[in-house]
Amino acid sequence: MGTDNQTWVSEFILLGLSSDWDTQVSLFVLFLVMYVVTVLGNCLIVLLIRLDSRLHTPMYFFLTNLSLVDVSYATSIVPQLLAHFLAEHKAISFQSCAAQLFFSLALGGIEFVLLAVMAYDRYVAVCDALRYSAIMHGGLCARLAITSWVSGFINSLVQTAITFQLPMCTNKFIDHISCELLAVVRLACVDTSSNEVTIMVSSIVLLMTPFCLVLLSYIQIISTILKIQSREGRRKAFHTCASHLTVVALCYGVAIFTYIQPHSSPSVLQEKLFSVFYAILTPMLNPMIYSLRNKEVKGAWQKLLWKFSGLTSKLAT
Repeated sequence: MGTDNQTWVSEFILLGLSSDWDTQVSLFVLFLVMYVVTVLGNCLIVLLIRLDSRLHTPMYFFLTNLSLVDVSYATSIVPQLLAHFLAEHKAISFQSCAAQLFFSLALGGIEFVLLAVMAYDRYVAVCDALRYSAIMHGGLCARLAITSWVSGFINSLVQTAITFQLPMCTNKFIDHISCELLAVVRLACVDTSSNEVTIMVSSIVLLMTPFCLVLLSYIQIISTILKIQSREGRRKAFHTCASHLTVVALCYGVAIFTYIQPHSSPSVLQEKLFSVFYAILTPMLNPMIYSLRNKEVKGAWQKLLWKFSGLTSKLAT
């Protein structure tokens, strides 16, 4: 289709991580295993929280949302990546590319806001523990979760609409593992400075603002913990935040380095590695971090395994 003597593409070619066949097969096996672990790990966390009444608290309500976001984010990117490892023609249609960008961008935005919400939950738990139940009631938790999802999807809708209105002309080779925002913008055959400004504003609103709220929450949390005279009390208070703080460092660190300065962004290879880290490694690590560093989750696992072993013994006899 032609418009103003420009040719518009109907599909894109994703260049991926490597053109070597043996390397692609090895990466396929590695990423497939990691994706399966990601899906199983996050689904088991959601199931565990639902089955154990001791985990029916605001913290684990938000963790359920985080696990659902992680699974969805990985699914928006990894299956297509796996398919392309074994395909000669690594094409993705214009519509599929737009859909992939929309969902991955939305789910990434949701995660940033959700992590800020979880930081607020930890702030109340440590700094205003006596009123925790009154403040973090079911209605507020639901509104905070809905705000996270709605803000992520609204931002993504705006960004996707603006990006795919750009004329791509005959540029159809995306040097990335997926239809990532900066990689698609680079294909445009017109000046994209306005798009880069939009990306910057979006990064400030949906990335840096939640990040600053997380920092403020943890400044207050650390200040409160240091005032606790009991060493055991300080250890226990810090332990309630350790898992969330680890996840925050993983998620925000990569995203800020990638998106906050489009003009001086890292190399294309670094962007690909960051995307792999964020799409595959982080969603896989999150349930492990919460399982290994959290007494309540470990206790729930032990209880579930004990019930399962008891049921297995009965069936065997």
